[in-house]
Amino acid sequence: MQIARLPLPFVKMSGAGNDFILIDHRKPAIAREAMPEFARLVCRRRFSVGADGLILIENSDQADFKWLFFNGDGSEAEMCGNGARCAARFAYMHGIAPARMRFVTPAGIIEASVADVNVTIRMTAPQKVKLDGTLRLDSETVELHSMDTGVPHVVIFVDDLELVDVGALGSRIRHHPDFMPAGTNVNFVQRLADGTLKMR
Repeated sequence: MQIARLPLPFVKMSGAGNDFILIDHRKPAIAREAMPEFARLVCRRRFSVGADGLILIENSDQADFKWLFFNGDGSEAEMCGNGARCAARFAYMHGIAPARMRFVTPAGIIEASVADVNVTIRMTAPQKVKLDGTLRLDSETVELHSMDTGVPHVVIFVDDLELVDVGALGSRIRHHPDFMPAGTNVNFVQRLADGTLKMR
């Protein structure tokens, strides 16, 4: 069964290491109910275009445009900071929005500004902020902070990022029962001597 009207032009963009497939969907070519499966198929690495997510740019009567965002597994997400920066640059490059723009996401209206290859966004205010929390992982307890920036996030400060198995520990926290069914993004942060932060 064909789930999209072809050919379907797209652009692939990267924001801070995350890559996305972006499609101007103001003239719909993919049925709403088929979008999750379409995202899963086109985001498969080595078998298709491959990406962390799919972004569809659509018309909006509230702002310059609205987006639909799908993770690579086909699940829909309200917000993604790196994806939002790519969406803003895509919209500007294609004449969909001016350099200073607003666009609608399920998390709220996002403001963005494009200056050549540099894109800044003003995200919605964090919700459900919980500082100095703890999480039990088998025999150990992890100290963390949590919040929702349109997507749930956990922040964990560590002494040395190089000593952290980011993939393994991050996965255990992401899928912990306390954060299900949606899961959470996990950010490990190290304070550097010059006062800056390093994050993975």
